[in-house]
Amino acid sequence: MVYRIKGDSPIVDASIQKAVKALQRLGFNIVREGNHIAMLREKSEEQKSGVKKAGEDLFSFAIDRKDVKMLMAQLPEGTDIKRGTVEYELQILKIISVGWSVSYYLENYPQKNQLLEFYWKAIHEFSQSISTTTGLMIGHDIDYFQVLTKRLDTYVAAMAKKPDAPEPAVVIGPEFARTCGNVDDVFTVMTGSRMFIATIGSVKEYLEAIKLR
Repeated sequence: MVYRIKGDSPIVDASIQKAVKALQRLGFNIVREGNHIAMLREKSEEQKSGVKKAGEDLFSFAIDRKDVKMLMAQLPEGTDIKRGTVEYELQILKIISVGWSVSYYLENYPQKNQLLEFYWKAIHEFSQSISTTTGLMIGHDIDYFQVLTKRLDTYVAAMAKKPDAPEPAVVIGPEFARTCGNVDDVFTVMTGSRMFIATIGSVKEYLEAIKLR
């Protein structure tokens, strides 16, 4: 997996150095420097446990933006959709959906807590670099991990209020749209539902493939 980071000003460069250090703690090494910094995560020489490897794989999947970009491309133009907010919230929804899926699909499995520990630890470290970079960009501090925690609580509470819903996605879609400020927009509702369904489906398939479920 390769990360490419670009800096254009002293302030951004300073934030990038912190992001680089955070990624290095996750096992990434710098393979090229310049206007763009390329970082590659190499396989460890030591034998990794299946659960730890699963945590790393799920983390990589959670922060991957391909499906975010795909869903954004499917949103119709010329509407009142807050596209920047939707894109931001889609990534958040994907990250917390991965964690939720592990808790749900491995509810009665002994590996659940250990896998969740690996996953959320990686997300926490990733969040620190996001918080630093974004805070410098917008001029005030943010806590990205706290944002993730609040969103998770919001979605879980919404599902708890509708225990008779045929499936979680029926609740997640409208709640996602409400979070984006587009509560009455059907396209935003569908986008949130699609992200949730696709994410939990991928996690379930992965857990079954590595025989953790």
